[in-house]
Amino acid sequence: MAAFGRFVEWQIAQGINGLVVNGTTGEAPTLSDAEQDALLAEALKIAAGRVPVMAGTGSNNTHHVIERTRAAAKAGAQAALIVTPYYNKPTQEGLYQHFKAVHDATDLPIFIYNIPGRSVVDMSVETLARLAALPRIAGVKDATADLARPLRVRTEIGPDFIQLSGEDATVAAFYAQGGHGVISVTSNIAPRLCVDLHQAWLAGDLAGMAALRDRLMPLHAALFCESSPAPVKYAASVLGLAAPDVRLPLVSASAAARSRVDDALQQAAITPVALKAVS
Repeated sequence: MAAFGRFVEWQIAQGINGLVVNGTTGEAPTLSDAEQDALLAEALKIAAGRVPVMAGTGSNNTHHVIERTRAAAKAGAQAALIVTPYYNKPTQEGLYQHFKAVHDATDLPIFIYNIPGRSVVDMSVETLARLAALPRIAGVKDATADLARPLRVRTEIGPDFIQLSGEDATVAAFYAQGGHGVISVTSNIAPRLCVDLHQAWLAGDLAGMAALRDRLMPLHAALFCESSPAPVKYAASVLGLAAPDVRLPLVSASAAARSRVDDALQQAAITPVALKAVS
């Protein structure tokens, strides 16, 4: 927990705009509820209101999602990130009723996490629009890598519905297609560069954004060369941020993956960091 606390403080110091706790990179599927609660409490304690904290509360069990979202709200989280139910393969009506049930039984703003590659189901723009009509469905984390999607969502729902990319490699194009931000894997390793890219886009500095886009691309690719988050955890260990271990059924990054990550870190000129202790 001490290493996690130092990591959270470093992320904030690097200028990130918010934290997501208990997501994919945090290995939420292999954490117990008690472990997730402890991590969220620690992040909220360290953030101390400096940046918002979003809690991953998703599951393929609607009642469990309601329980976890209520627990996150009680702990002080500012929003919930809820993945589309995996394995069950609900219909579009099932997706709607799942998220509506969670919405109606909880108080937090909800961001829908649409990631067909992991959950098998893909929420349609039409279903997303139905859900967006509910007052606390605040936005979507779009990990479809479909670059027509953000523009379709924008024209269907409107510019105020928050669209966050879940695919680092397409984030520049996602912004150009109407997106607002990113929930980033690469930011775990290169937060300042990811922040700078976002700020360059907001400032209209397209040349600066393009330079950062190109610099980060090998790292985006390397961090997904094997099942995430094994390569990310290895990169974090190289930088002195965390141990490289992951929990079964995942295994640590292979020698080939480690070599690829090493090369990408070198190309991006990312070097080990010194983390400050937090109380």
